[in-house]
Amino acid sequence: MPYVITEPCIGVKDKSCVAVCPVDCIYEGEDQLYINPDECIDCGLCEPECPVNAIYADTEVPPEWRHYIEKNANFFKQQK
Repeated sequence: MPYVITEPCIGVKDKSCVAVCPVDCIYEGEDQLYINPDECIDCGLCEPECPVNAIYADTEVPPEWRHYIEKNANFFKQQK
């Protein structure tokens, strides 16, 4: 899972990241946006576009938000 959207996105869901994604791998959930790990090409274009700094490479997610890696993966497992 290259990039993960974390807590600052909750309730904000600014779609600036969606606009720059070349593979349309960012989806809207009930509380936040999610990046599909199977579709993401790890380009990183979404990260600097996020106005609330909610997007991180999976290896750089702050410790307090590490559980968002699993939350993101589970969102797409439930979609199948």
